[in-house]
Amino acid sequence: MANWVNGKVVEKLWWTPSLFSIKVAADMDPFTAGQFTKLALPVEDKKISRAYSFVNAPQDPLLEFFLIEVPNGQLSSPLASLDIGDDILVAGKPSGFFTLDEVPDASVLWMLSTGTAIGPFLSMIGDGKLWKRFDKVVLVNGVRHAQDLCYQDMLLDTEKIFKQFKYVPLVSREPVENMLSGRVTSLLESGELCRHCGFDQLPEDSQFMLCGNPEMVKDTAALLQGLGFTRNRRAQPGHITVEQYW
Repeated sequence: MANWVNGKVVEKLWWTPSLFSIKVAADMDPFTAGQFTKLALPVEDKKISRAYSFVNAPQDPLLEFFLIEVPNGQLSSPLASLDIGDDILVAGKPSGFFTLDEVPDASVLWMLSTGTAIGPFLSMIGDGKLWKRFDKVVLVNGVRHAQDLCYQDMLLDTEKIFKQFKYVPLVSREPVENMLSGRVTSLLESGELCRHCGFDQLPEDSQFMLCGNPEMVKDTAALLQGLGFTRNRRAQPGHITVEQYW
């Protein structure tokens, strides 16, 4: 059973008609970048809850979540209807092991995400600890349409400040000038993603963190394993760390 604490919606931002972010003030336990908690609302006399990753860095005073409103979603629609000042329940203890503490050191860190699953990586970037551990950090975010690319100002500013950082937006359903088009797997398989990031091939000293659509996670992990990279486990460190986002 979750130990629920009361929260208040402090800020809300709509990126598109279906994508939005909320910031919540709540007195919960400290978390590690990459972890998640549960949000809940009473809906028709029932408490409906879902897990959402933190977007904010652990040191930030407000909790931030990046959400998509699913048509007739049992919780996403009520969350989308919240106004500033409204109450929301937050699980008091964070969860999850999709953190940099679980990832071995390497020269290159590949953060591969789809849609709102960019959230945990935004938290890690904001936390800042990764800059001391990796010579190159590549964040890939695959979406269907260009309008679905959110937090771009923050990411482009990060590129300017940290020269070891590379932000790679991918759009699969429409061509966009000066932007890669296609899916993560196809661009990895063709070598186009590597060339775009300045590599002839995937460096052997790479770590891969995969977060997003379960099909993307499954297919990308299988592709990387076919290239000789292995799943990262506590008992036997490897190269691939995964988080399925729903």
